[in-house]
Amino acid sequence: MDERTRELLARGRELYERREFDKADSVLRELVLREESFADVLHMLGVIAHWRGDLKAAARYFERAVERSPAYTEALLNLAVTYNDMGRYDAARQVHAKIRTLESPGPIAIDPFTRGKIANMHADLGRAYAEAGILNEAIEEYLKAVQLCPGFADLRTRLGSLYRDAGNLERARREYEAAKDANPRYAQARILLGVTLFSLGDANAALNEWRDVLVIEPNNRSAQMYLRMIETKVSRMPGNLTEPHA
Repeated sequence: MDERTRELLARGRELYERREFDKADSVLRELVLREESFADVLHMLGVIAHWRGDLKAAARYFERAVERSPAYTEALLNLAVTYNDMGRYDAARQVHAKIRTLESPGPIAIDPFTRGKIANMHADLGRAYAEAGILNEAIEEYLKAVQLCPGFADLRTRLGSLYRDAGNLERARREYEAAKDANPRYAQARILLGVTLFSLGDANAALNEWRDVLVIEPNNRSAQMYLRMIETKVSRMPGNLTEPHA
């Protein structure tokens, strides 16, 4: 490797790591004109192209990176994500199948952007299974999504609802609570947690969840409806389940 190539490589990687993508792009492009054998350079250009919304260019760069390094897992993952974004679902599945055949000596480091995209791909597939009434497969896909992004409250909430639909209220409760922990202000998780707690016989905890939702979103109609319905029912019962409140 000559001195100029070495300088371009170091500079391009530095700019890429700092997410100065516009500057990195020009450096990396010059580098590719001099030397096309660097699979990681092609991969970086693919990420930059995807960031810019140029999916066709991104796919070409990732494909070239994989041609030069067939076991380049991160490039394969990003290629699958890009194919999925382009609507090339069969191609994305084929790439995923290839990834599964690769032997990995340890955990794969995936950048947060790619991790989120893959988690959403699993969620999309899970949603398709759910719409077809295949709950077990839907749950499996959402479990994969949650394993990738445990802090995504919306994914945990949807997983909780799938467990609820499958009749597993305890697992549903745990997922709703995990969603609440991930984002205490995510009202939908707290509303559904309240419904599940009430179904499990804990009316006090359910009412507390719905009241907390109204602190976050005073005009939340679902919380207002559940509170009105349950408080009216409880007030008519001999020996209220809840203490009087202001």
